[in-house]
Amino acid sequence: MSLSKLVQFSAMFLSMSIAFETSATTFTPEQRAAAKAQVVAAVDKQKKLAQVMNDTIFSFGELGFQEFETSAYLTKMLTEEGFEIEQGIAGIPTAWIAKWGSGKPVIALGTDLDGIPKASQKPGVAYHEPIIEGAPGHGEGHNSGQVVNIIAAIALKDYMAENDISGTIVLWPGVAEEQLATKAYYVRAGYFNDVDAVLYSHVGSSFGTFYGNPGLSGLVSVKYNFYGESAHSASSPWRGRSALDAVELMSVGLNYRREHLRLSQRIHSVIVDGGDQPNVVPPKASSWYFFREVDYPHIKALWEVGDKVAEGAALMTNTTWDSVVMGSAWPLHSNKPLAYRAFENIKAIGLPEWSEDDLTLAKALQKEIGAEVIGLPEEIMPMVAPPPLEKLTGGGSDDVGDISWVVPTIFMLYPSNIPNLPGHNWSNAVSMATPIAHKGIIAGAKAHAMTMIDLFTDPSLLEEMDDYFTNTQTKDLKYESLLREKDTPQIHLNEDIMGQYRDRMREFYYDAEKYDTYLQQLGIDYPTIRSE
Repeated sequence: MSLSKLVQFSAMFLSMSIAFETSATTFTPEQRAAAKAQVVAAVDKQKKLAQVMNDTIFSFGELGFQEFETSAYLTKMLTEEGFEIEQGIAGIPTAWIAKWGSGKPVIALGTDLDGIPKASQKPGVAYHEPIIEGAPGHGEGHNSGQVVNIIAAIALKDYMAENDISGTIVLWPGVAEEQLATKAYYVRAGYFNDVDAVLYSHVGSSFGTFYGNPGLSGLVSVKYNFYGESAHSASSPWRGRSALDAVELMSVGLNYRREHLRLSQRIHSVIVDGGDQPNVVPPKASSWYFFREVDYPHIKALWEVGDKVAEGAALMTNTTWDSVVMGSAWPLHSNKPLAYRAFENIKAIGLPEWSEDDLTLAKALQKEIGAEVIGLPEEIMPMVAPPPLEKLTGGGSDDVGDISWVVPTIFMLYPSNIPNLPGHNWSNAVSMATPIAHKGIIAGAKAHAMTMIDLFTDPSLLEEMDDYFTNTQTKDLKYESLLREKDTPQIHLNEDIMGQYRDRMREFYYDAEKYDTYLQQLGIDYPTIRSE
């Protein structure tokens, strides 16, 4: 055989091998529809397990980087289901990755774990009534997402085992998502290098998905530390150099600078260390900033603005400074072909059937907080084209954005919360251990399970996804992490808060062996609303 023919043969063989590795199973549309019906039925059989899981995680109420109870509970369950677990991934104690199966394609399901400070709230009660005053709680609804993913994964695992379907299921948690603090480290550690698709789920007040960027920002999260010299604030203040003055001047400088920044920017901050007591000139002080923009170049530019203002504040106060990256997130970009396939599955499932009790709770809560009273959603979210980049005006962020720029990814919202709530608030916890959350979880798990059937049995979908990812999404913009080489996960975050409340919170952990629901354990009549 000539050298040229040998090269041609080798190339053809390699192409065939890659195609085989990408998906060794191909179904007809009729077979695929039957498979979807089977996994949907399997999800329906797990309603009780889903309720127990959701209510248990709700009762833990853990903050970012401190999700020890949550991760132990989930990994124990996944181990019992036959998944192989790697703990402490990317140097993060509460992070893990779970795998089942072998070969291609590799489909990963991700979602978050962490709660919100001061968001403790009795579920099913349509006014502010904390379980423990001042304690954290699931005021974002992150207690529900892993339930969506695990219920879907169990249904697929069982189906694949019974029908000899090749491929690998991966599950992973978004640790400390509220700090946007881990997923870029997962990417840097290579955990998505062999993944073919990511299905990401997030609690919502409706049911749907989208492609591209519907209006989210990326960000870099930076803590600025200033260093001065202490002195007696009354007897010899001239001998001190106030780090707190630098923190305050940085805030003043950035607030003046805002007028001359793009409309799409968002800068917000808190002072995390303002000194110890008034009669000591603070020798150290720190402020924590989120710099949000709608694309990587502008995030970097906004960060540079922050650094320059920090330098100016230090010069004015004769202090020094350094910075720590607390987290980062690229703007999300959802894969168009995968989003459209998921959307078809969402349409097939439809919204849950809400009861009168569900609607009463939703309307009473909306009235309580002064929001428009509309009850619960009646239609799924429409699929709409994303605005062009130049029209994006900024919004929230999720560090799954980093993952979406290294592997085809979609973001699914499932209907477990109540519309018109402020977010990151006690009111967002009200529904999250009630039938509203339980029904939304099952709907989301069904949609994910159906989309996983598509991914495991339709090679053409994988090809379309890859083509969009390569020739549209990343054609002119390649992923470059916002993390610096020296940056490490800030795993100390929230230690003090959880240390203050964890023992008291343990008294309210859900006991599923003793009580049918968490509402029953707490003695809550569903729904509980204000009497007129």
